[in-house]
Amino acid sequence: MPTDVAQHAAPDLASRLAALVGERRVLARPSELRSYESDGLPGYHARPALAVFPGTRDETIAVVRLLAELDAPFVARGAGTGLSGGALAEGSVLLGLHRLTRILSIDADDARAVVEPGVVNATLSRAAAAFGLHYAPDPSSQTACTIGGNVAENAGGPHCLKYGVTLNHVLAITVLLPSGEVVTLGSADGERDGYDLLGAFIGSEGCFGVALDVTVRLARAPQAVRTLLADFSSVNSAAHAVSSIIASGIIPAAMEMMDGPTIQAVEASIYAAGYPVDAAAILLIELDGAAAGIDDDAARVDAFCRDAGARGVRIAAAPAERARLWQGRKKAFGAMGRIAPNLVVQDAVVPRTKLPAILAEIQRIAELHRVLVCNVFHAGDGNLHPNIGYDATSADETERVHRAMAAIMQACIDAGGTITGEHGIGLDKLPYMDALFTPATLGAMCALREVFDPGRRSNPGKVVPVHSCREWFAAPSARAGGAS
Repeated sequence: MPTDVAQHAAPDLASRLAALVGERRVLARPSELRSYESDGLPGYHARPALAVFPGTRDETIAVVRLLAELDAPFVARGAGTGLSGGALAEGSVLLGLHRLTRILSIDADDARAVVEPGVVNATLSRAAAAFGLHYAPDPSSQTACTIGGNVAENAGGPHCLKYGVTLNHVLAITVLLPSGEVVTLGSADGERDGYDLLGAFIGSEGCFGVALDVTVRLARAPQAVRTLLADFSSVNSAAHAVSSIIASGIIPAAMEMMDGPTIQAVEASIYAAGYPVDAAAILLIELDGAAAGIDDDAARVDAFCRDAGARGVRIAAAPAERARLWQGRKKAFGAMGRIAPNLVVQDAVVPRTKLPAILAEIQRIAELHRVLVCNVFHAGDGNLHPNIGYDATSADETERVHRAMAAIMQACIDAGGTITGEHGIGLDKLPYMDALFTPATLGAMCALREVFDPGRRSNPGKVVPVHSCREWFAAPSARAGGAS
C-alpha cells in the first residue's frame, strides 16, 4: 500500500516533475494549491501534496510512470466541476488534465470523434455542429466540464432520458493505467469479444486510471425540436404529469422539474428565464426527432400536463426563447448561491412511479429539520437533485442540514432507488454504500479495482468504504467530518 506523498516521496519530486512538464506547470506552495482543495461541492476540503499539469499525451504518460516508480498516489482532475468530492487529492499528487484539449478528429460519415480528456463538453458539440452532429450527453455544467470527467463519472444530463448517459456514447478509450502501461478499451469499429472492460472503466471515478483519448459517438441533429414549459400549483401535480407522459409511450428528449424555491432563486438571478414565480413547480419538456408528428406529440404532452393540473403550458416560439428556458434550468445550481453561502447537493434516483411519494417525504423531512430544500432534477428518469443552502459557520444549522440529507438519501434507498445517477460516489456518498450493497458486493468492487490498479494509487480512498477494502490512507480530515 502506498503512503502519503509528503511522507514517502523523494524530496526532489517537484523538480523531477518540472523536468517533465516545465516549472510553471508544477505547483507546490500552499497558496498555489488552495484553488484545488475542493471540487464543485464546496463542503469538502483536501489539499494536494503537489499539482502537476501536463500539456501533451507524452508528458502525461511520463508523469504517471514517474509516480509509479515512486509508488506515489495521484488523483486525476479535469475542470473540477464534480459534485461528490471525487477529485480531491489530500496527501496525493493532483494530476490536472485540463490542458489536453485537442479534438483529434471528427468523422462526419461515421458520426464519431476522437478527443483528449480536457476537451470541454460544449466545445465538442460546437465543433460537431458544422457537420450536422452533436454530442448528446449534456450535464448542466457542460460549458465547463470535460469529456474525461464525464467518462470518470458516467455523466448524464437533461437529455439522457432519450439519448442515454456517457456510457452509451463512448466507443473506445486509450487508457493510461496507474502502472504507466497504455491500453485500449473498446473499439471505434464496434463491439469486441471478451469482457466489457470499457464499460467497467466508464464511471470508475478515476480509480482505474487516466483516459488519454476518448472515441465518442455523435448524434445527428434532429429535424425538429419543441420545448414546452408547464407550470403547476403543486409539486404532486407535476409529478403525476411526468408519470402520465412516460406511461403514454412518448419519450421526450428531456423532462426536467423545478420546484417553487428553485424557480424563485433562478428568477432573482442573472439567469432569469421567465418562469412564473408563483408556481409551485414547473416542467421543462423537450421533444425532438422527425418533423412529421412532432406537433401531435407536443399537443398530447400539453393535454397530459393540463389533465394533471397544469395552470398553463407554452411552447418556446423561437430558438432564443428555448435557449433562455434551458439556461435557467442549467444554471439553477449557480443561482442558489443567492440563498446561502454553502450548498449541499445530492443525486439520488428513484423509480418514476415513486416521485409523488418521495417528493412529499422530502418536504416532510425538510420541515422536521427546519431546512429549505430546493428540488431541481431529471424528472423523466427519476434522478433527484435535492439541494439545501445553509451557513456553514453555524454548527446547529450544519448539523440539521446533514441530518436532513441523510434522511432523504435513506428514504430514496427505501423507495427502491439508489444513491447516485450521475455525480458519482466520491467522498460524499461513502456513508451510504453499506446501506445499498452487501459486504460481498463491495468486496467484488475492490477486486475489480485491483485488476486495474493493484497498488490502489489512483484516486485513493474514494467510492468504496475503507472497511471493505482496507485501503484508505487519505488524511482523516478528508473523510471524518463530511461536508461542512
